[in-house]
Amino acid sequence: MIAQRQRSPRPAAAFRVDRRDRLYTRAVRTRLASQFDEWMAGSPLRHGPYRRYYLGSVAAALGYTMQATVAAWLMATITPSALTVALVQTASTLPSVVFGLVAGSLADIVDRRRVIVFTQYALAAATAALGVAVMLDVVGPAVLLAVTFLIGAAFAFYLPPASAIVNDLVTRAELARAVTLGAVAFNLARAIGPAFAGALVAYAGSGSTLLVAALGFCAMALAMHRQPPTPRPIPGVPEKLLSGILSGLRYARHSAPLRAYIIRNLSFSICASSIWALLPLVARDQLALGAGGYGTLVASFGVGAIVGALSIPRQLRQVSLNRLVDSGVMLCAAATLLLALTDAQPLALIGTFGAGAAWVSVLASLSTGTQSAAPAWVRARAVATNLVTNQASLAFGSILWGAVASATGTRTALLASVAAMVVLQVLNRRVRVAMVDEADVVPGDRLPDLELHDEPLPDDGPVLIQIDYRIDAPLRGDFLRAVHAVEPVRRRNGAVSWRVFRDLEQDGRYVERFIIASWAEYVRLRSRMTAADRRLLDKVDRHQRAGTPIGVSRFIGLDEDEVR
Repeated sequence: MIAQRQRSPRPAAAFRVDRRDRLYTRAVRTRLASQFDEWMAGSPLRHGPYRRYYLGSVAAALGYTMQATVAAWLMATITPSALTVALVQTASTLPSVVFGLVAGSLADIVDRRRVIVFTQYALAAATAALGVAVMLDVVGPAVLLAVTFLIGAAFAFYLPPASAIVNDLVTRAELARAVTLGAVAFNLARAIGPAFAGALVAYAGSGSTLLVAALGFCAMALAMHRQPPTPRPIPGVPEKLLSGILSGLRYARHSAPLRAYIIRNLSFSICASSIWALLPLVARDQLALGAGGYGTLVASFGVGAIVGALSIPRQLRQVSLNRLVDSGVMLCAAATLLLALTDAQPLALIGTFGAGAAWVSVLASLSTGTQSAAPAWVRARAVATNLVTNQASLAFGSILWGAVASATGTRTALLASVAAMVVLQVLNRRVRVAMVDEADVVPGDRLPDLELHDEPLPDDGPVLIQIDYRIDAPLRGDFLRAVHAVEPVRRRNGAVSWRVFRDLEQDGRYVERFIIASWAEYVRLRSRMTAADRRLLDKVDRHQRAGTPIGVSRFIGLDEDEVR
């Protein structure tokens, strides 16, 4: 018989160590689970509709970043021209400039969910078609730019409803966190997508990579099929597309918060566009990298963007929105400067990481502020205005910095963009941005129904509104200041002209007059009044002479054929 080896008993100390390790591991797991449950309890992701939207947006962003990475690298391999390579960014962003306002108006008029589904299928079809063309080796610079433009057009119609629908899926208190999570989704895809695309290009080729990217858009379409229809922000006669565009532009023009967001967005994006336009050239010429190396740089940008996005809610609790944007601009300038000066890949990765953190800190903060500043009826158009500003800056900036790089070199172009960024930051020191309180954009008290013996048709007009005030002499200065503060309210809600008149025959009589293009637009104007607007109007009304009611008259314009 073979003697069996006897296992020596383990010391009691070893048992105590094992037990202590198991208890420590269990405590760590319990603490992590508790922290995760606490995070989910306050996270928008606890809402099923938002969670489905969010997962779909991650898939769509992954598909888009993969497609963009392949297109940029493909152009860099088929042409030596720096300007032509930069034009890929222009072809991708220019559609947002051309179609952005149309997309925003459409998203405020029709069901946003349907727009998202349709655009996702269009993106999937165009990306797959480009992949097949690459496999057949029929893609030249012109074809690549044309298809990139088509993909950019579909994405331009996707972004406004995709951004505005967040407000329908979460509470107002969760808005900043939901927008931040959206930035995390896109930049998570930006971190993973380029690296995955670069590896897949090296293994299976550009055409196969594009076919895989198309699947991400299909996933978003399927996720949105399960979402309920979005409610119309204002009942009544729906706006037409052209009038909706004009209403959105009018609102942006007469809204001081939105103007500030647009100015800061424009100043930052036109300078920061140098990173996206010239990064393929930095990878190819300065760092001598291939497709995988370029994908790593873009992935580093995405990782930085994720870190920046995750830090936004905490930073907004500690500093103002304006200070957060200022810090992001200066971080971007420093990161771009590092990219311009380095020939080492590790330093370039640090630069792209910092640029990503700065990019999302600025743009996600401005996006959150824009959505907080716009009431429901114009929210998608406000988002579209913000997106058009960003994409127009990227398109123009890509051409500008690509031309500078062709004439003087990539380093010089990056250094010039840094100088421009710093100068514009100094010039914009008085253009401050801030979050708008919910009370400033929620609907005000419902106005009483109009008692008309002959109500006009929706397209009848124009409509003249005349409001008569009687103001005692001591209050006239305060009254005039208060009533002129109402002008932006009237104009952004629908008035095409506005003025206050003083009666030359009756002392103390003042008349406020404004014109609206149509009766339907006037009805919408009455519904667009927010609580903040109501407070301004109440301030005017308090100056009215005691015991004398304020008179309101409404007039409808007559055409020549109605006079006969």
